[in-house]
Amino acid sequence: MEREAIKNHKDLRVYQTAFDAAMKIFEVSKRFPVEERYSLTDQIRRSSRSICANLAEAWRKRRYEGAFVAKLNDCEAEAAETQTWIEFAVKCNYLEVNTGRELYGIYNQVLGSLVNMINNPSPWLMNKN
Repeated sequence: MEREAIKNHKDLRVYQTAFDAAMKIFEVSKRFPVEERYSLTDQIRRSSRSICANLAEAWRKRRYEGAFVAKLNDCEAEAAETQTWIEFAVKCNYLEVNTGRELYGIYNQVLGSLVNMINNPSPWLMNKN
């Protein structure tokens, strides 16, 4: 099976997965209590969206391995933060356990992809000519 060429960050499977998960978090967090608006709701939305934003930045920094990997490390940290907020949302009974497990698992996949890219950045880097 041939894969389509990756032209920009939106073509990355990890970006698509993270984006879809961030949108799911946005939807489920609409039901969080109003008193959590400026704490848990804001934090989980920000960290989940930050993964995608940092991936976009990383993609544009592919000329420089160090800068590329540094942005991917930021993505990894934001994904782990998002998992922490998911745990809080479940423990506070704002998020159903099954939904929390599903989201947590998605972020495990995101983390696995990011770690693979961090550990082997060469295929993603732009050729220096």
